[in-house]
Amino acid sequence: MSDIREFIRAASGGESKATLVVRGGRLVNVVSEEIYQADIAIYGDRIIAVGDVSEYTGPQTDIVDASGKYLVPGMIDGHLHVECSKLSLTSFAKAVVPLGTTSIVSGLDQIIVVGGPDAAREFLDEVKQTPLKVFWGAPCKTPYTMPRSTVGHYFSPKDHRDTHHWPECVGIWETVREFIQEEDEDVLQAIEIGQASRLPVLGCCPMTRGARLNGYMQSGVRADHESYTPEEMLEKLRAGMHVVVRESSISHFLSDNLRIVTEMGVKALRRISFCTDDVVASDILSRGHLDNMVRMAIAMGISPMAAIQMATINGAEALRIDHKVGSISPGRTADILIVNDLREFRIEAVVANGALAARDGRMVMELVAPARSPGLLHSMKVAPITADDIAVPFAGAAASARALAIAVTPEKVFVRTRRDVTLPVVDGKVLADAGQNVQYVSVIERYGKTGNRPVAFVSGFGLKSGAIASSTAPDDNNIICVGANPDDMAVAINHLIANNGGQVVVDKGKVVEFLHLPIGGIVSDIDPEEMAAAEMRLDEAARGLGCDLPWPFMYMFVLQITAIPDYAITDLGVVDCVNLRIISPLDPDGRSTAQTLAAE
Repeated sequence: MSDIREFIRAASGGESKATLVVRGGRLVNVVSEEIYQADIAIYGDRIIAVGDVSEYTGPQTDIVDASGKYLVPGMIDGHLHVECSKLSLTSFAKAVVPLGTTSIVSGLDQIIVVGGPDAAREFLDEVKQTPLKVFWGAPCKTPYTMPRSTVGHYFSPKDHRDTHHWPECVGIWETVREFIQEEDEDVLQAIEIGQASRLPVLGCCPMTRGARLNGYMQSGVRADHESYTPEEMLEKLRAGMHVVVRESSISHFLSDNLRIVTEMGVKALRRISFCTDDVVASDILSRGHLDNMVRMAIAMGISPMAAIQMATINGAEALRIDHKVGSISPGRTADILIVNDLREFRIEAVVANGALAARDGRMVMELVAPARSPGLLHSMKVAPITADDIAVPFAGAAASARALAIAVTPEKVFVRTRRDVTLPVVDGKVLADAGQNVQYVSVIERYGKTGNRPVAFVSGFGLKSGAIASSTAPDDNNIICVGANPDDMAVAINHLIANNGGQVVVDKGKVVEFLHLPIGGIVSDIDPEEMAAAEMRLDEAARGLGCDLPWPFMYMFVLQITAIPDYAITDLGVVDCVNLRIISPLDPDGRSTAQTLAAE
């Protein structure tokens, strides 16, 4: 007897009684926008009845007493690079399920660039053993970098044909605007394959307005999570998009984006949903996850009902998964939050996949991570480097040279601008200068394909000594390192190579702090509390070197993202993200050496 027959018979009042009943609560119906008294009957992992469920209750039915509480649907993170948390899916579930997040939408693109679709399949199978659900978006291609950097696996049109039948697949993920603008053949093929599978296109178009937005809309994009201003978000909404508000650990857009509701008069709230994009454990444990976004929206004056819809049904409808999740309705997965007060919105208990999963902020079921495949535990295929490899050669005889430094500031979050600096030249090498807040930055290709290891300059990290390095670094997860001197950078990079991945702080030739990330060099199975403590130690160690950025490692690892202007660095070198070309840090405008490298 198939599952559907079982559920039909149980929901029709047959001999099979509910396995669990949530009794005595007030249902927050996000579909009808009502709040009323109702009990919920659950069979297996599915809701079979809402209202008076006495006929579904038998002697073996477990009861959860929600008297005097509100019953809210489990929340959905509409766009999340879950690997950027550095937590495995098992560990991530431990962090967010007690906070009411029961579903996430992710491309698993970060593990794909390391291990390909097989690695993504491992992760999707892993999550089945947890209360968390992953709705998977097949990446439009990997990597997302332009020009294309080096990765372990290039997700191709063939991969789309091979994976769209996966039951978790819900769309074409992270369709970067530049790919559409440049008519990238692989991405256009992916969209065509997705159309045949009736999969929606999920966007990534930061700072896209006017003619660029019009051109981008021709891809059929359904939803986008990258609005940097409320005006940009409003234009996308008017163009027919579902707009997704992002509040990540590093980029805080909710308060500004939701001004389209509180100040600009937009009433189409059902087209607005929530995501976190990139979050780390220390931020989740201190601020919360989607529950924090609901509280923030309510504090801005948005009604609790509307804020809850943004975290539940709105995202489900945007992704066309509202027949599975997003509301407390018959036939949907039994994801139910028990909440004492809608305005305070603190989660007291969580039912996920039909079972009590968490209470009072703690998991009540034990989650055990699976064994990992050898390929994911040994993903470093690069030889150690030397300090001499960290150098920017200079051909002239001058004592100084003009150079471009990729400038980062807390105020501009992801956006990296150009800073023109004059740096000393010693023994034919251009040197970083801590006095000007200019450090070296290098990316080490770690998949054994090219041996690339470009060196350039970055400004804003404040390092007076030492180095910081990470092998988790979207979009390609090559090793990235920022340092004040080549010796410490070589120690940091080699430590990550020797240990198959992690994040490290080095000073005066010694490892000060190290976080081991053995799974693909990007995630770990450690508990969220242990991860949060490690993150804080790493950040404190970086601050001890002089870094005053709020999230030193996050500001460093996003340096490889080319989809956000103005400059980035990949294993190919410094990228002009506006003109989509590789440039020299000493000749950024492509002029002659005599024009650009003259001594000051």
